[in-house]
Amino acid sequence: MINLKKRATVKISKIIILIVAFLFVAAIGKLSYIVLSSKVDGIDLQAKAASIATVEKTLYANRGNIYDVNGELLATTVNAYTVIAYLDESRTTDTENPRHVVDKEYTASVLAPLLSMSEERILELLNRDSYQVELGPGGRGITEVLKKAIEELELPGIDFTSDSKKRYYSNSTFASYIVGYAKENEEGKLVGELGVEGYYDEILSGTNGYTKYLKYTSSDYQIPNTPEDTVPAVDGSDIYLTIDFNIQNKAENAVKAMQDEYKTEWAIFTVMDADTGAIVASATSPNFNPNDTNTITSYMNPLVSYQYEPGSVMKIFSFASAIEEGLYDGEETYQSGSIQVDSETIVNDVEKDWGVINFDTGFAYSSNVAATMLSFRLLDNGEKKLPDYYDALGFGKKTGIELANEVTGDTEVVYKSELANSSFGQGISVTPIQMLQALTTMTNDGNVLKPYIVDKIVDSEGNVTFEGKREVVNNVYSSQTVSKMHELMHKVIYEGLNGTAWQIDGLSLMGKTGTAQIASPNGGYLTGEYDTIRSFAGIFPEEDPEYIVYVAARKFEGNSVRFADVVTSAIEEIAKHAKLTEETSEVDLSKVIDIDNYLSKDINSVTTMLENKKLNLVIIGNGKYIINQYPLKNNIVLENGKLFLVTNGLEITMPDMTGWSLNDVETFCSLANLKLQHSGYGYVVTQDIAAGTILDVNNMLLTVQLN
Repeated sequence: MINLKKRATVKISKIIILIVAFLFVAAIGKLSYIVLSSKVDGIDLQAKAASIATVEKTLYANRGNIYDVNGELLATTVNAYTVIAYLDESRTTDTENPRHVVDKEYTASVLAPLLSMSEERILELLNRDSYQVELGPGGRGITEVLKKAIEELELPGIDFTSDSKKRYYSNSTFASYIVGYAKENEEGKLVGELGVEGYYDEILSGTNGYTKYLKYTSSDYQIPNTPEDTVPAVDGSDIYLTIDFNIQNKAENAVKAMQDEYKTEWAIFTVMDADTGAIVASATSPNFNPNDTNTITSYMNPLVSYQYEPGSVMKIFSFASAIEEGLYDGEETYQSGSIQVDSETIVNDVEKDWGVINFDTGFAYSSNVAATMLSFRLLDNGEKKLPDYYDALGFGKKTGIELANEVTGDTEVVYKSELANSSFGQGISVTPIQMLQALTTMTNDGNVLKPYIVDKIVDSEGNVTFEGKREVVNNVYSSQTVSKMHELMHKVIYEGLNGTAWQIDGLSLMGKTGTAQIASPNGGYLTGEYDTIRSFAGIFPEEDPEYIVYVAARKFEGNSVRFADVVTSAIEEIAKHAKLTEETSEVDLSKVIDIDNYLSKDINSVTTMLENKKLNLVIIGNGKYIINQYPLKNNIVLENGKLFLVTNGLEITMPDMTGWSLNDVETFCSLANLKLQHSGYGYVVTQDIAAGTILDVNNMLLTVQLN
């Protein structure tokens, strides 16, 4: 009997095999077609694949900010704008609301001072046969504040493009060589090129990230449901300097006075924390505006890059070294006036009629003969011990402070005459930062502290990644030697030849003056009346020193008393700020007014807001927006004290300064870019520019009499 069920199963199996074989052949055919033709269902796969691209976009990191020690913003990154002018009349469809430049002469006249361009140059651009023009160079890279000021003018046809980021320095020339500057390179990246901006460029810059994705070449958008590879940017860290804005401002006023009143070629006024070596202030003249790199006349920071013969300030260390070696008796007498060094060299005192005096008096009088005699006592069988002390103090080598272009100076001496000259600061060269480093021995029991300028570094997550701290480099002198030097430096102020000029009511100050000849490029020394470098090293208060100050000025066109006047005025203001003067009393908190940040705000709204506070507002300029202020945010002003507000307007009116303090006058002149000359002490009784006068700040000198 035939098994019909089995035969049917076999037949079905054969059919399935035939179907599978057919489908296999069809698939092979389809695949061959795809391979040969690159098409599926009429879609060209090769063309499709070619239309897909991998895109990598850079995710830019934000550059970190720079602050002072109290958190005052010194440098930040802002949007930069370019001013454009539409010239084509076809843009205007409503004559009541023109959208092109209508009055070219007027437009040029009001924009010229704001853009620091001549009216002629702007008018030349506005007269071009173009649809639109850029008003460069002054109109490129302008800040938000300046953009607002121009918008307020409501000039037809004037518009802006935002095309870049710009580094903005809110306080102009403030600590310019310390802060430095950053600007865009050819790739559009902000790069630090001077000061802290340059030294810490990598840390401030952060790290760019990227994102990768697929897109069709015909589109700017990512293909949906395709993978994406992203590495986020890491923003740059913020840097907090050891600089104190308020103390820096007082140092800035001092060097500005030296430049404006006494025509110095250069000057430096630096304040250091006596306990730590932190730089609290460092003002220089000349300086520059980092918002405009065209104002830079030198890329060398005077604090670390200027080397010069320091003069008699070096006697601090020649006397201290002799004391340390047990070769000094302050009561021992000698004949002042002159001393024979070798067959060709005679060292003279500045004055030759002191007669027989003791060595303590010799220091107070700044005797070159005394210093020379001590340098010879430091000779031991031909070994010159004084240069060894110079080396231990850090002279002749870099301090390692966080600033570029530091130089070493030169304290090498070979001959006996060179040794003698070095003892009173001639024939050797030092830098201001080396002098400050050496002076730390006088406030730290003979220890040399490394100077530093960065208080802390904070990353983008708010973590403190670095903190500046006290660092002992070397121990040079004993505490007994330091104590004796304090006594001698006290004598300079209270028993010295010009001591009264250095005395400050309510403040105990000790220090040493210096006047050095300037080496001539042709050999020897310059011989003009003012061809000297005047300097002062001071420590205050005596009992428990908080600050070291070092001041130097090249070709100061004034006598020693005038130099003392400028320096002590600044020291007194610093001491008052730090509440170090004896007359400083407890502040009545009920009369304290806290100062907020008013930068970029409307001047009218700010004055309205402050009208109920007992403040004397001094408004500088006739603009609408505030571009600078003093004091800054988080500071205080006592009732009836002054708050200076600088606007974006160029028309500055002279106030009535009767009854103003010298510090207030200096602040106004600094903010208004006005030169100052003053005489007397106390408060203003007369001014030679009448109140209400519109100032031409480019060439005006204010003279005030105080009483």
